[in-house]
Amino acid sequence: MRIGIAGLGIIGRTVVRALADGMPGLELACVAARDQGKARAWLEQQSIPCPIVKLEAMPSHADLVVECAPASVLEDICRPMLSARKRVMVLSAGALLSRPELIDLAKSKGGQIIVPTGALIGLDAVTAAAQGTIHSVRMVTRKPPRGLAGAPYLVEHGISVDHLAEPLRVFAGTAREAAIGFPANVNVVAALALAGIGPDRTTIEIWADPSVQRNCHTIEVDSDSAKLSMSIENVPSENPRTGRITALSVLAALAKMRSPLRVGT
Repeated sequence: MRIGIAGLGIIGRTVVRALADGMPGLELACVAARDQGKARAWLEQQSIPCPIVKLEAMPSHADLVVECAPASVLEDICRPMLSARKRVMVLSAGALLSRPELIDLAKSKGGQIIVPTGALIGLDAVTAAAQGTIHSVRMVTRKPPRGLAGAPYLVEHGISVDHLAEPLRVFAGTAREAAIGFPANVNVVAALALAGIGPDRTTIEIWADPSVQRNCHTIEVDSDSAKLSMSIENVPSENPRTGRITALSVLAALAKMRSPLRVGT
């Protein structure tokens, strides 16, 4: 399977490096990046031979593209691939909530959008519970303040997370509202909503907490098949908005594509 990578930030580089080192049944086919010069310099430094192409050209090179780019270019990545009946692995899950037409496109053309587990835990259990009846899904996220700084919701409401001496709840609402107000911070709750009861019934609290060093998520799900309580503390990557486990989740999802043993839903 030919894999393309759209975006060469922290996650994109990790995935490119792993593919270049060798993953059974998978081939690094191409990359796309906003700054092609910078991307070319990095690939040469890493001794990774790989063509750099434009987003609209990716379907000619790849069977599946991993989106590791800003949410603002999600449609530019997805539409060419889905129109060509191919697959896109989407990390900017929050951007999907405001672009249901991409899901419709995948359905009409026979393409597929894959949302990996990312920085969460228990999405398999939530997906299973959704086959029955889920009554409620609630999530609480606590992040170091610098991981939330600059979020549009904070700017719009004049909320400062600088020099906090104690935890501050900066948001409470639905997953859909959170995805709009914190597009770079809470893709996790969008994935949870897509796995479960949707973005308008999934609720979230977001806390800027100076006492934590990790991105902490707690999930509570009440359903007719099980009551689930899950928590995870993710070590931030070089980008404080992103946990290290996110890139590893992409690699795990890619490995499943060609694995002789597939564990999990």
